[in-house]
Amino acid sequence: MRAVIQRVSRASVGVGGEVVGEIGAGMLILLGVEAGDTDSDLSWLVSRVARIRIFDDENGKMNLSVRDIGGNALVVSQFTLFGSMKKGSRPSYNRAAVPAEAIPLYEKFVTELSAAIEKPVPTGNFGAMMEVSLVNDGPVTVLLDSRREM
Repeated sequence: MRAVIQRVSRASVGVGGEVVGEIGAGMLILLGVEAGDTDSDLSWLVSRVARIRIFDDENGKMNLSVRDIGGNALVVSQFTLFGSMKKGSRPSYNRAAVPAEAIPLYEKFVTELSAAIEKPVPTGNFGAMMEVSLVNDGPVTVLLDSRREM
């Protein structure tokens, strides 16, 4: 599993002109599920995302997690995180999990992250064409990949 985490002042995701998920201060998580990902990948990623210290403490040092600041999380599915440009000019998405494999892991990620940060976690609509808006705070952007860092 792969996640791009962006620290935000606010973020929202819309489908067909209607907002389906939005948050205030916290983090926007773009989540990709790779073919062959397991519950082990999911657990590792949830733990890292919930504990990542990308928010400033009283001394201006990034030392606090989203839970520490009472912040929010918004999760948006993004299979294009597994795009490969090894050949040609058009990305190949062969490494991305098919929806039947990805959807259960995506939904479980959202459920477990919600429990870990003790807050509801709004989402986009899996597989839909979405419009994501955000105000990046910092900017702070971090990439986590369960297969490269476990």
